[in-house]
Parts: sequence; C-alpha cells; structure tokens
Amino acid sequence: MRALLPLALLMPGAADAACRDMTFDGVGYTVCDVQATEDLRLFSQGPDGNLGSFGAVNSLLGEKGEALTFAMNAGMYHPDRRPVGLYIEDGVQQTPLVTSEGPGNFGLLPNGVFCIRDDGFAVIESRTYAAAPPACRYATQSGPMLVIDGDLHPRFLPDSVSLYVRNGVGVSPDGQTAFFAISGAAVNFDAFARLFRDALQTPNALFLDGSISRLYAPDLDRDDIGFPMGPIIGTVTVAN
Repeated sequence: MRALLPLALLMPGAADAACRDMTFDGVGYTVCDVQATEDLRLFSQGPDGNLGSFGAVNSLLGEKGEALTFAMNAGMYHPDRRPVGLYIEDGVQQTPLVTSEGPGNFGLLPNGVFCIRDDGFAVIESRTYAAAPPACRYATQSGPMLVIDGDLHPRFLPDSVSLYVRNGVGVSPDGQTAFFAISGAAVNFDAFARLFRDALQTPNALFLDGSISRLYAPDLDRDDIGFPMGPIIGTVTVAN
C-alpha cells in the first residue's frame, strides 16, 4: 500500500460545505465532494443554444425553482462548444464515444468516461466502456485518464514543464463519492494525478480540462468567469 504524502486541509467556514480548500505537495487545490445521493447533472444546451456559463445554467434552473450548489466545466469541446467525445444528458446520447488516438490531451490514450449511474459514479477507460457500455444517466468523455486502477497514466513525467491550471474528477472505490478538483496554480499532469491517487485515494480519475478550468462554489464565494464553456457539471437543489 502506498504511504500517504503530507496533506494539509484548510476547511471553509461551513462545516458541512461540499467544497474545501486544501494543500497537497505544496500546491493549493479546491476539492468538491459529491455524494451519490445528490442530484448531479450535466448541462450543455438551453432553449437558445449553448449555455456556456454557470450563470446561464442557474437561470435555466431558476425557471423550475432549482439552483446550482456546485458546478465545474465538464470536459473538452469543439470551437462551437459541442462536446468532444461521448456526451449523455438525462439518458440521451448526444455525441458518440471516440476511441481512436489523436492529437492533444483528449487523444493521449488511455482516456475515459465519467459516468453518473442511478446507483453511483464511475470513471471508466474509453475502450473498456466501448466493450460493455454501462447504463449512464449522464456521461462525459475526456482525457487523458489521470489514474488507472491505482496507477498514474504511463505517459506522465514528474519533471514535465507543461503547466496549467487543471480540473478533473475521481471516484471513490465504492463508487459513492465523486471528487471534483481544480488546482489553484499551474501544475503538470503528474502532480495533478498524484492528488487523486495519493491524497484523495481514488483508484480511477479523469482529466476534464486545463487553462479554461473554472469552478462555481458559493460556499467558498467562488463564481469563476471567463470565455464561454462547453459542457458543465453541477449539483442541483431546490432554490431558497
């Protein structure tokens, strides 16, 4: 069993907040824990086209008396903000799975799928998913995988100088908790993957994106703004 590396936690004011700031290996991160009992959804399109922002998602939910409690960009997208790779929303597949190697981070195989099932969460390597597709109520494909069955992606280099603010998701061994993390500073893939393997202890984790990474966490007074995004993932509750 791997020894845990030093981990310092800086908890936000509310003891029951889903999101927390933490430091791992000298770098600050924000991590949001989502339980399988929560209402976690993916968002891409609204009545007027691409949503593109946390505010647009909240406006759409507000029409039904709902609101976001946490949200994050949920994977890579084309210039027109269509998802790259598999995307399933409320049981409907909108774009297909991609299993071929290609340029960029998405094509750095193995990549994977984050799947929201009725009974929990899973991060599944894409070709494993293709061989036996599970029943995902929501799903987003991205890449590369960060952690694969307890091991880091074989292409990651500890001394890589490719540094970006990055965000990703890992799942607990029992599939009941999804950990969404975003770095507070530019990090390489190796450092980001070790956060999931060694600190959060997720056997499988998936990179979602870098440089455009953003977080909505009202408990931490976070509502990051920037250029329009593609898919967005977030937890939903009844509005106050």
